[in-house]
Amino acid sequence: MEMFPIFLKLEQRPCLVVGAGTIAAPKIESLLRAGGIVTVVAPEASAELAAAAAMQHFHWRAKEFEPADLDGAFLVIAATDRQPVNHHVAELARARNILCNSVDDPPDCDFFYPSVVRRNDLQIAISTAGKSPALAQRLRAEIDALLDEDAGQWLDALGETRQKILNAFSAAEERKQALHLLAQREACEPENCPVQALLRQIAPTAPASAAVVRQTQ
Repeated sequence: MEMFPIFLKLEQRPCLVVGAGTIAAPKIESLLRAGGIVTVVAPEASAELAAAAAMQHFHWRAKEFEPADLDGAFLVIAATDRQPVNHHVAELARARNILCNSVDDPPDCDFFYPSVVRRNDLQIAISTAGKSPALAQRLRAEIDALLDEDAGQWLDALGETRQKILNAFSAAEERKQALHLLAQREACEPENCPVQALLRQIAPTAPASAAVVRQTQ
């Protein structure tokens, strides 16, 4: 069955991670990066995660997992090094309609962690539905090598200019053409971008946007 690809907002949502070792560490970090409120359940933690908990990056319940730990969770990651424990967590989460990822166990996963290329808000996610993480990692490396390092900054500038375009053009087709032209970086460097020139004509008193960052050579 085909997977449904989405980017999920986790800011201020309660997320549970069962496990606090090397398997759990990158999962915890990714949830925190997305703004999730993270609770970790594990009788022991790696030195790195224990230090992070002490700095209140997340809440650590130093004990074995219990069903009540799922109370209020939006999603859960089962990331121990014991498959029976991960399976138990996944079964209980599924019974409560809580999204669950059981690490390295595709049948027990409601969603998968993709391999991601990041440039600030620009994210390119690659998933093999758990069939070959190694292939996803190889494709990630190839895409990462092709993508300009300043692509995230360029996207920020595009976002600012997009709003100006929406305000300036009344006709939907004109807006569509301008937005698609603006997204062609090679055609819209600051010195010669036709969209920027038109915006300056429409609103000559408005400060010119840094519409696009010069492409890295």
